[in-house]
Amino acid sequence: MHYKLFSIGPITIYSYGFMIALGFLAAILLAMYRSKKYEVDGNTVIDLALCCIVGGLLGAKLLYLITDLPNLVHSKNLLSDITNGFVVYGGILGGVLACYIYTRRKKINFLKCLDLIAPSVAIGQCLGRIGCLMAGCCYGRETTCSIGIVFQNSPMAPNGIRLLPTQIFSSVGDLLLAVVLILYARRKPTDGRVINLYLILYGVGRFIIEIFRNDPRGNVGFLSTSQFISIFIVIFGIIQLLCLNKRDKLNKETHKTEES
Repeated sequence: MHYKLFSIGPITIYSYGFMIALGFLAAILLAMYRSKKYEVDGNTVIDLALCCIVGGLLGAKLLYLITDLPNLVHSKNLLSDITNGFVVYGGILGGVLACYIYTRRKKINFLKCLDLIAPSVAIGQCLGRIGCLMAGCCYGRETTCSIGIVFQNSPMAPNGIRLLPTQIFSSVGDLLLAVVLILYARRKPTDGRVINLYLILYGVGRFIIEIFRNDPRGNVGFLSTSQFISIFIVIFGIIQLLCLNKRDKLNKETHKTEES
């Protein structure tokens, strides 16, 4: 579980960056595989993915800087600290904004594109959390439980202390989320349902995981920053699904009226 993975000549490959890149690749491949069902061509998927990746990275970095600002202000190694951290929710928000801008410019269905990429996002997060485990970030609380892990040479996690493997919990949860979304999408729900189901399930899962984490990540009152955001993400997803239910019901009633 070392941060440094391997070197090729003067080039050093780090575990966290490698797993993030692998997550991006897996996400793109999954989206391309599923794109035909959404009537989105492969070139559009690649362009959309690149936009979402850039927007996601910028959003993740920006939210990290906001949440960790007090520590960064007093940091003795500011440049290193700034380049290290990302916050997933910032990545989600940044990616959604990038998707909206892209679909508006290309005049394609925004919600359909979000439904397409939602399982891909979960797969990317699944692999990204393995990178967190290898780097030692996003670590859990100290435990005496047998499932705990002990870092010996981590630049981020406390070394020599048994900790809950919250990175593994998150990774498994994200994988299960991707499977649930893919299976749900096979039922051909109306546009917007898959992405909102993602927001609800991920938000609930993230809120729970945060209880067992023990790394510094900012807080709002007695809640961590991510727990605070999770509440609004889940509420937003539920409201959107209720609105979609209402819209679909009205459409059915209108269709019956026209037929009669």
